[in-house]
Amino acid sequence: MATTYDFPSDLLAGQEELHQVRAELSILLKRLPWSVEPLDGFSDTGGWRKVERPASPGWTADEQAEVEKLRRREHELAVFVSGHRFWAEVTGPDRVDARTRLKHAHEDGENSGDRGAGDSGE
Repeated sequence: MATTYDFPSDLLAGQEELHQVRAELSILLKRLPWSVEPLDGFSDTGGWRKVERPASPGWTADEQAEVEKLRRREHELAVFVSGHRFWAEVTGPDRVDARTRLKHAHEDGENSGDRGAGDSGE
């Protein structure tokens, strides 16, 4: 049996919100025009890879504000999660394993267990 970690609820919540904010930001950026500022389209077929872009109307002030708000929140959450006091309790390779498990805890429904416990032998 693999090691399980007893992640604090605020750390789990922070990681889950970080996933959500990153997903929202990704969706928003895919929806927006390719250029923040209005730019003419272009076509470059002379290189090793053909690159074409249509004209971009640019982003509106509201779209720029929304991207900035999400990026700011993403940064706040990343700092909170990576600097959480929990990480002081986990050392060496266990910290890497715990960080990986936290990133995927929302997929597994993992939120409890014995912090730092090894294999149970079963």
